[in-house]
Amino acid sequence: MATDPSEYDEAIPTVAAHLAKIERAVSRTRSSHAGKPYMTVRQALVQALRDEDAQRVVPQVVDEFARRISEDPNNLPF
Repeated sequence: MATDPSEYDEAIPTVAAHLAKIERAVSRTRSSHAGKPYMTVRQALVQALRDEDAQRVVPQVVDEFARRISEDPNNLPF
């Protein structure tokens, strides 16, 4: 099944907006919870994603961001 390349072009603004929401949630959580215990960070990140209306994130991605914020907050992709 082939996909029309123009469909990708049309989706890019939506994807970019969603990624910006995730970035804001991660940044806010890092600012307030860097170095705190993993479960505390994860709960805060999940809430921040909800607040940004960006809760549709793969659970493993949420786990990895929470782990990094907890253990190594300066080593994030944002």
